[in-house]
Amino acid sequence: MTRLIFNIFVLGFVPCGYCANVLLIFPMPGKSQYILGNGLAKGLAKRGFNVTIVSLFEEKHPPANFNQIVLDGVLERLTEDQIKENFNFFAYGDTSPVGQILYVKGMCEEITEYFFAHPKVQILLKSQERFDAVVVELFENDALTIFAHHFKAPLIIMSSLGPNFWINGLVANPEPPAYVPNLLSNFNSEMNFSQRLYNFFIGIFCQLNNHFLIYPTQSKILKKYYPDGPNLSEIIYNVSLIFLNSHESIHEPVPIVPNMVQIGGYHVAPPKNLPKDLQDFLDNSKEGAIYFSLGSNLIPSQMPNATRDAILKVLGSRKENILWKWDQDSLPNRPPNFKLSKWFPQQDILAHPNIKLFITHCGLLSTTETVYYGIPILGFPVFGDQKLNAARAATLGIGKFIPFSNINEHNLEEAINEILDNPRYLQNAKYRSQLMHDRPVKPMDLAAYWVDYVIRYKGAPHLQVAGVKLPLYKYLMLDILAAIFIILFTLFHSVYRILKYWRAAKIKEKQN
Repeated sequence: MTRLIFNIFVLGFVPCGYCANVLLIFPMPGKSQYILGNGLAKGLAKRGFNVTIVSLFEEKHPPANFNQIVLDGVLERLTEDQIKENFNFFAYGDTSPVGQILYVKGMCEEITEYFFAHPKVQILLKSQERFDAVVVELFENDALTIFAHHFKAPLIIMSSLGPNFWINGLVANPEPPAYVPNLLSNFNSEMNFSQRLYNFFIGIFCQLNNHFLIYPTQSKILKKYYPDGPNLSEIIYNVSLIFLNSHESIHEPVPIVPNMVQIGGYHVAPPKNLPKDLQDFLDNSKEGAIYFSLGSNLIPSQMPNATRDAILKVLGSRKENILWKWDQDSLPNRPPNFKLSKWFPQQDILAHPNIKLFITHCGLLSTTETVYYGIPILGFPVFGDQKLNAARAATLGIGKFIPFSNINEHNLEEAINEILDNPRYLQNAKYRSQLMHDRPVKPMDLAAYWVDYVIRYKGAPHLQVAGVKLPLYKYLMLDILAAIFIILFTLFHSVYRILKYWRAAKIKEKQN
């Protein structure tokens, strides 16, 4: 009853947003990022907002108040570029964090160029449309914040990765390296000396990359396509709100400033009925079933043959049935307990009571969904935040992980046996699931409330901390540290000169 009253209270503030027009820009080619954008757009539309989403994918069953601008052709061009480069994410997985950061910069620069150059985007910029708020998925594409300036609307940023070094600086959110692990690490909050040292220096590199590589590049793109507009530095810090795809049930507690709101799990929908073949397969899995998916970016058939054969041998010998998201029509040496498909309704599968284990790449959406349904994890992290998510899962005791390049028959069998035979993994997963569900208001309702709040209070500038207006030297207290250094240096130098003069005088006195 208390929660019902609270929900009614919160949603009572939303009606004035029913006529509000919201523009959502989700330019990234990853299907998982589109799922977040589309989920937010549909959630707002169902709550009465008029939404327009610009993305690379199409929603086949849009609700009322839902408009979409699909940037056709961009996905095809990006795919052609990857084919030309013979790009393989599995081979890329062993790249250092510095190499990953530099690769992502180049990729996001290309995507931002394709986005601005698209005729539909140019039509949108030249239109007479009016929007009350603009939501931008920010991922090294800072030039896109110009849309909020162009439409004279509050800027809301969507972070698909939770708090991280790409967005924290835009709202002066602190990220102490002593206990906040870098997004590209696999540390937990209790780091030893060498980990803290590494975390400190990789954090410095990330900030240097932001200020000296990403922002200048994005500024050039902005001037190219919006020549009469303001400088990038004038608009990227004018952030009204940041939505974080995070929650305490799966992320370590970290500082967040008042205009950052955690809505992790908002994209998880109530489970639907499974297709009959899947329902029968799982219902008939008397010994349970293991679900295996490497997400939407990794192509399973590109994995090394030795790794694939080790996985097949170990999983093929299990008593459980196996669901494997596989990208081809056939699988060499496919065991009889396997069911393959190029696509599975992941959330609905995880909701089935016979699922005992989720083998995953540890993308944040997959990690969130498995925690939501209380299923233990075996992680095969490859790149990006996957390694950090896998380390979190191990720290929380909801699973184990094996770096993809290290998979072999022995450690794979050992990890599966440990997770399934030790009840603490399931107990911890159920506990974390309880934490994710135990919220005073549903995350999508919270998102709708805050969009309306920002619109009602014209950008809610009262939520912005003063640190965002400070130059870097003031924010880091470099002027104070410099003044202290000068004072101490002057003091010690004066004492040294006095002592030197006194000693010289004493020597002279003795000589006389």
